[in-house]
Amino acid sequence: MAESSSINARPQNGQTDVHEPRARKPTRIDFLRPRLSDETIGANGQVSGHASGTSSGRTTPIPENAPPSVKATSSARRQIRAERRRIFPTIEYVDRVSHFDPTSDYHDFRGFFVLFWIGLAIMVITAMLRNYKETGYPLNIRQWDLFMDKVYELAICDGFMVASIMLSLPLHKVFMNSQGIFRWSKLGMAIQSIYQVFWLTFWCTYPFIRDWSWTAQVFFTLHLLAIFMKMHSYAFYNGHLSETRRRLHDLDTPDNVSKAAAYRYPGSRTHLHEILQSPSHENNEDAEKDRLKQLREDLAMELTSPLGQVTYPQNLTVANFVDFIFCPTLCYELEYPRTSSTNWMELFYKTLAVFGCIFLLTITTEEFILPVLDESAISLQASTSASEFALILSETIGRLLFPFMVAFLLVFLVIFEYILGAFAEITRFADRQFFADWWNSCDWLEFSREWNKPVHHFFRRHVYSASRGHMSRPLATTITFFISAVAHELVMGCITRKFRGYGFVAMMLQMPIVLVQRSKWVKGRTVLNNVLFWCSMILGLAMMCALYVLV
Repeated sequence: MAESSSINARPQNGQTDVHEPRARKPTRIDFLRPRLSDETIGANGQVSGHASGTSSGRTTPIPENAPPSVKATSSARRQIRAERRRIFPTIEYVDRVSHFDPTSDYHDFRGFFVLFWIGLAIMVITAMLRNYKETGYPLNIRQWDLFMDKVYELAICDGFMVASIMLSLPLHKVFMNSQGIFRWSKLGMAIQSIYQVFWLTFWCTYPFIRDWSWTAQVFFTLHLLAIFMKMHSYAFYNGHLSETRRRLHDLDTPDNVSKAAAYRYPGSRTHLHEILQSPSHENNEDAEKDRLKQLREDLAMELTSPLGQVTYPQNLTVANFVDFIFCPTLCYELEYPRTSSTNWMELFYKTLAVFGCIFLLTITTEEFILPVLDESAISLQASTSASEFALILSETIGRLLFPFMVAFLLVFLVIFEYILGAFAEITRFADRQFFADWWNSCDWLEFSREWNKPVHHFFRRHVYSASRGHMSRPLATTITFFISAVAHELVMGCITRKFRGYGFVAMMLQMPIVLVQRSKWVKGRTVLNNVLFWCSMILGLAMMCALYVLV
């Protein structure tokens, strides 16, 4: 029975419907392996022809003096026949966790990304069917006139706005070559700062003077702030390099010049707590020659790009400036890593996705946000008591929770995945990580670092690190949050034409919320903190919209 491996369906004692039971798995598998008999091996050691078929009966072992080819053939035949699968397949059970388990190494959830787009497609199709049933037209976009209003003026003004920051290039050359009061460390920084203040004030007020639509102001304001940060980074980094170059040249005659340690300009990706200075030689035992040599090396290293191919002031060209304007980054560097070529099909797909996301944003706003705001505005005007006003406002916020979450995700995708990705393809910018896994954030400080890396790098480099040399870390953090809150309030005010301070207060409230989330009672509760983050995110977006539009 141990040598049987299948069901025997042959009739027994005249009964054709009686089957033998399936045999158990044999404990000695070597008994089932086919063996070559003496007859299969000829006198010359070759295997005879009928040996290739299924051997019958018990075979004898291969002789010890058999040729190696015969032994190899016999071993291969035995191995193949022994590895034949069982009739009833087995299942492999091992120690492993679910894909959703936090300890799992599985991180590919692209299917949910596809499901997100399928859900949006279903939303659009449903809205089109409803509109066709009610109006006879599949789409009724009331905002179309807003998109086309003064669009040519918007394009021209945006071009002039971008071109106007190129004044920083000739100004910087004046600061670099000046030997008097116009050098960067004297009046140069003040002149550049005053120009930036007037530049920002003029272009922020221009759309109000010309009475642009809110859609035009959304684009212009966001682009305006991005270009402003680029101008600041370009001017102040090159100003630092001009002073570093001046110190290096002064060390050619080191008798009456400063021997202080070289200041290293903070990089966009350095940690906030790092003190970016080269080590100073305060030990009296250090030789003067060694100190000067080390200082010269530090200053020369600061003037050279991390890739080692560009040295200041070789970068002070119009081509380099224009390239920086188009690169998807807000922090200026002498040189960036580049890809070998542009993927034109990828650029085409990202461009198509930009217009697709804008279309979906328009449908979401038209079908699920504007009707709620219009209805709530009428109800709030007719309200007669504070309790009724609060109830209507609360209901409006509740109805806007999901639409604004969808709108936020679409804005995030269109900016950080498709627009920045398209410019990265155009400029062959190699670093495409414009965001990290912000959806797993456990507090607002982590979210601010992960969801918008270009802006985070700018604030860390040009606000926090620049403040750390003059104040403590908590005060520098507060200054950073304050400037970020002012920028958010400026965006909301330019879009809605209402400067109410809601966005500023919401941004500043993130600091005490972070302190609570990092306390010993809450810290470490990853799921709870992530739930609190998402709840505050969803509620905050709808609340900001309702307050700025209706109140």
